Amino acid sequence: MSDYLWQTIVPLIFFSFIWMLFRNLEKQQEIETVKKEHTKMELKFLKSQINPHVLLNNLNTIYSYSLEKPNEVPELLLMLSDNLKHVLYNSNHTFVPLEEEIEFIDNYMAFQKLRTSGVKNIVYNTNINNLNLTIAPLLLITIIENAFKHSATNSDIVIEIETNSNTITLKCSNSFQQHKLKDSGQIGLENLKKRLALLYPKQHQLNISSEDLFIVKLEINLNSTE
Repeated sequence: MSDYLWQTIVPLIFFSFIWMLFRNLEKQQEIETVKKEHTKMELKFLKSQINPHVLLNNLNTIYSYSLEKPNEVPELLLMLSDNLKHVLYNSNHTFVPLEEEIEFIDNYMAFQKLRTSGVKNIVYNTNINNLNLTIAPLLLITIIENAFKHSATNSDIVIEIETNSNTITLKCSNSFQQHKLKDSGQIGLENLKKRLALLYPKQHQLNISSEDLFIVKLEINLNSTE
């Protein structure tokens, strides 16, 4: 009787253990799937908060030039077309070629230099020595837009973008109006922090200071396409 029970119980315990193990693995897979879907949904929502701001600024620039300098409108429309293509198509990807993202920012800066001519002094420099990189779309533009949005009238905005090996660095500085900064709640930068945490965990550094100038410095370790 004792031998019979032993021969019966041992297989039951063994197969029960196997069943629990596989069941646990299935649950872990389900949890990972839910996490991935949640991350995708959150990133899509965060990017949807950014896109309208970029396009609205460009449209406002074109509208003002259609009244004051209509001869320059065709070139602006062409740049806007390129930016629309980037926002509508490339922003749906998790990562895009760095070269395309820099072209998008170049167009944005061209708009801003025209729109703020005689009002703000803009210094924009790039030193991109590695184009074989990919980056999450519409990350850098958040910092740049923030500088224009909160900078004081008749002030300087300095923007520098460079790559060193697989690291890209964006440094942006501008004077700012304290009350406007508080009123906005820095929504754009909070959005940026969330995206960076999701896309580049432990692969980025974001430093923000707001003493005499509002300075944002972002470093990201990017992926190479090679």
